[in-house]
Amino acid sequence: MKLKISFLLLCLSLTLVNCKQQATETPSQPETVLKPESWIDERVEKASERLQKTEGGQIIWKAMQAHGGLKQWYSNGALSFRFDYKPLDGKTRRNSYQTIDVWSSKARHQGVSDTSQQYGWDGEKAWKKVNDSTVFPYDMRFWSLTPYYFLGQPFVFDGEGINFEKLPNTVYKNKTYHTVKITYNEGVGEAPDDYYILYFGKDDYKLAVIRYIVSYPAYFKNGGHNPEKLMEIQGTTTVDGIELATGYKTFWLTEDEKAGEHITDISVSDISFDKTVKNTYFDIPEGAEIIE
Repeated sequence: MKLKISFLLLCLSLTLVNCKQQATETPSQPETVLKPESWIDERVEKASERLQKTEGGQIIWKAMQAHGGLKQWYSNGALSFRFDYKPLDGKTRRNSYQTIDVWSSKARHQGVSDTSQQYGWDGEKAWKKVNDSTVFPYDMRFWSLTPYYFLGQPFVFDGEGINFEKLPNTVYKNKTYHTVKITYNEGVGEAPDDYYILYFGKDDYKLAVIRYIVSYPAYFKNGGHNPEKLMEIQGTTTVDGIELATGYKTFWLTEDEKAGEHITDISVSDISFDKTVKNTYFDIPEGAEIIE
């Protein structure tokens, strides 16, 4: 009987030790969007290793450092801002407050005049909780992360499945820029045929110009994309160590790769980071409708 009890106590002791080791080796998901420093360090190290493999990736890494550093980016918590997209031809304005979990690319938007009007992306599904169809009269699924993927450059290019091609330096408005083309592997994101061509300062590696196409399948059901556009960054601000754009002017790109017709003005304001935002903030709220 004593032998049996001793054996049971030994098994219990080993189980407790094993559980303690597992808790140490694989910490549970934090309650807030801010991740432990060890997680951040590991992600930054892996991103650096990927980016250092190509000349284009090396420029992206230097740009991340120039804009505050990838570690600082992930150490600040959730990113909030107002993104006001104003087409100059009278087409639909897109204007909302939004909060983004930069770690996992989740989003929640709120109406500017009525913050109870909301939509978002929980990491798997788009949703809306809207009782006034005039507040967001556009494709909310597409727009859930679109503003973030512009404002978050170059930091949003730290993941897998992204390709970086160093192009010849570009002279734009009498300044010389490092130029990198960014494409995606098949199956990455909802529009893997999208591409960006980015201009970074020759000496300071700051992002100045974004050229891009939109190939979102819901817009181009038979493939293809819109004509290439060019965005000039109009000013920046530094928030918690991270330098971000405060506005953009968008143009159609001409055949000689210059800014053509001015088509859109974008202003970005109310930029802040918050380490206390909880993961549950990005859950689909009760009563919301899934956007297919």
